[in-house]
Amino acid sequence: MVKAQEIAVYITVCCVGFIISKTIIAVLLYKRWKTKHFAYQDDGGKMVLFKSAIMQSLSSEMVLKKTQKMNNKDIIGCGGYGTVYRLMVNDSVAFAVKRLDRGSTERDRGFQRELEAMGDIKHRNIVTLHGYYTAAHYNLLIYEFMPNGSLDSFLHGTSTEKTNLDWQSRYKIALGAARGIAYMHHDCIPHIIHRDIKSSNILLDQNMEARVSDFGLATLMDPDKTHVSTFPAGTFGYLAPEYFDTGKATAKGDVYSFGVVLLELLTGKRPTDEAFFEEGTKLVTWVKGVVEDKREEYVLDHSLKCSPIGEINNVFRIAFLCLDSEPSKRPTMTEIVKMLEHVRPDKLSNDF
Repeated sequence: MVKAQEIAVYITVCCVGFIISKTIIAVLLYKRWKTKHFAYQDDGGKMVLFKSAIMQSLSSEMVLKKTQKMNNKDIIGCGGYGTVYRLMVNDSVAFAVKRLDRGSTERDRGFQRELEAMGDIKHRNIVTLHGYYTAAHYNLLIYEFMPNGSLDSFLHGTSTEKTNLDWQSRYKIALGAARGIAYMHHDCIPHIIHRDIKSSNILLDQNMEARVSDFGLATLMDPDKTHVSTFPAGTFGYLAPEYFDTGKATAKGDVYSFGVVLLELLTGKRPTDEAFFEEGTKLVTWVKGVVEDKREEYVLDHSLKCSPIGEINNVFRIAFLCLDSEPSKRPTMTEIVKMLEHVRPDKLSNDF
């Protein structure tokens, strides 16, 4: 009888100790969360802002009220995964706010993917996520605002939007984007596979520095894995050929997409240009055929005709390595960064 009572006391002590330890851990985790976030909750949803220098003077309640006044005049972009608004908080602070209406399972997943991928990332070549809002009917992602828009608008915009980019600017954008993707692939734990690298997802800040954006299709991958099995997704013209057959998201798939972006920078043409459909070809095969005939000048963007041809040919070669039909033969993004840095090593100290 005494032994049974001792066992009961022992079990009770263990249970109490377990509950106390879990409570302490929960409190510590909450305090850690509070040091990184401002939070505001109303009847409609919850606003969370990540603590940073730019957010110190802003309250969650004030930012939420500003978002509720957004209208069609503030729209700066639309896509399959949401509408993006420009949000002016005051004369000196602006954000890009992506709204994703709820009800679609894929949109809800996209919101979660962006939060998981972007929550703790701080890199000069990746757009910064400053916070989010979640409610019953829609979610918001609050990003830093990129005043120069996207690379796509610079290369392919209307006559009033399009701006000629010189070779130095294009090289700087290529190297910056490569550094951002390399950080995602190799320095983030778990690694991040973007799955939708394209010119419209490379944004440009006030200094024309490239920032990789839009992580709505991103997939997280443990360092010991080579791929993640998932549904085929992305943008036609940028997708690696093996992706359609395997359904496996890999870092080498992002490498292929980056190779297409390099060809865009060199040729000034979209991978989905109507001329390619009329000829039954695509940007990659068209450029490869012309360059193999050593007629690079026929595919080069006319605004680059007076640029250093040696540097341009080196970037063509890097692009073709990225676009190899055999994924294992494609370089990693870290290797691509090193190759790009050697294209104009004497200029790096002045340009960056």
